[in-house]
Amino acid sequence: MSSSNYRRNKAAIDQFRKELMAMVEDIGEIDVRVLNQAVNDGAEYAKRHTPIGNHPNPVTFTIKNGPDAGKIVSFRVSVPGVGGKLHESWIRKPLVKVADGIEQELVNNAEYASFWNYGHRIVTKKGGPTKGFMKGTYVLEKTQNYVSKRLIELFKKEVEAVQKKHDK
Repeated sequence: MSSSNYRRNKAAIDQFRKELMAMVEDIGEIDVRVLNQAVNDGAEYAKRHTPIGNHPNPVTFTIKNGPDAGKIVSFRVSVPGVGGKLHESWIRKPLVKVADGIEQELVNNAEYASFWNYGHRIVTKKGGPTKGFMKGTYVLEKTQNYVSKRLIELFKKEVEAVQKKHDK
């Protein structure tokens, strides 16, 4: 083997290793960027699909029981109510490294979030008979599906960008 051939091959291998290490460093940053972006998008999706109660002013309702049953009552309140506690309660937990990668959680910490998400029975008074059932919205599950699809899209885009950056 001639020494010039050896030097050329060694230089080519060294260059390949250098480019490969640069690519590995870029790929190592992808998972954090992609997961953060996907969970942020998921939080926006969950908030968009979580209702905000807009309570009217004046308040109007019909009396159902008692001597005034059937009478329509209407009054104004000084501060009209606007809901949104459930909407505001979506929280992105910090990114955590685990044995096989990284994790990030998106949770709704409103006390009644599980009833809203999974559904609940309707009763007229505590311990009373069940009057009906309110179906759940299942926004948490829909958000999980959305984040999973978004992860795939973002990861493909990032890998293509790294490949494009390092291809010559």
